[in-house]
Amino acid sequence: MKNEIAVIFDMDGVICHTNPYHSVAFREFFATRNLNPTDEEFAEHMFGKSNSYILSHFLKRPVTGEELLKLEDEKESLFRKIYEPYVEPLKGFVPFVEALYENEVKLGVATSAPKANLDLILSKVHIEPRLGSLLASENVRSHKPDPEVYLTSARNLGVSPGQCVVFEDSFSGVSAAINAGMKVIGVLTSHTPDELPPCDGYISDYSNLTYKDIIAFFHG
Repeated sequence: MKNEIAVIFDMDGVICHTNPYHSVAFREFFATRNLNPTDEEFAEHMFGKSNSYILSHFLKRPVTGEELLKLEDEKESLFRKIYEPYVEPLKGFVPFVEALYENEVKLGVATSAPKANLDLILSKVHIEPRLGSLLASENVRSHKPDPEVYLTSARNLGVSPGQCVVFEDSFSGVSAAINAGMKVIGVLTSHTPDELPPCDGYISDYSNLTYKDIIAFFHG
């Protein structure tokens, strides 16, 4: 193995800019319940949050168990129907992944989204053969900002947390990576740097990012 390092990607807002489509799906979902959240409320209480948190927050009561599964399936099915014709990775993402893979960097995806959403993305963004770890919401007990999904990814990839660089776009996601003891690059699809915890670097897309940039995080 040439490099004992790993790069782990969140999905929403990191592989694809899905958040506008999640907003549309949630607006339709909540409209049927006579709720109309503002853009500000979505920014604060949706992006990077688990469906359990989002539904409980906006419905103003705990949503758990079978009800959570039913409502989550309703909303996420709506999202997949809306987004399926528009799936497209961020600029430069696939070439960046290929460059990392060619240089023997271990790769994973760790998302708070349901596996069905991850399957949709990976059916259009053909990177799955490059990935050594795939984790979705069903694979963890504690969601971001808890570090479980990133610590589990590191174990799956056979590296320590200190050998990992995470790409994240949300406050809770960046916090999860920091809580895991990993380096983190903020992807500025939904937030400004000031709206995120301090990251080791920031990008708008992957068009100017190289394998050497990742190595520089470890070797200066």
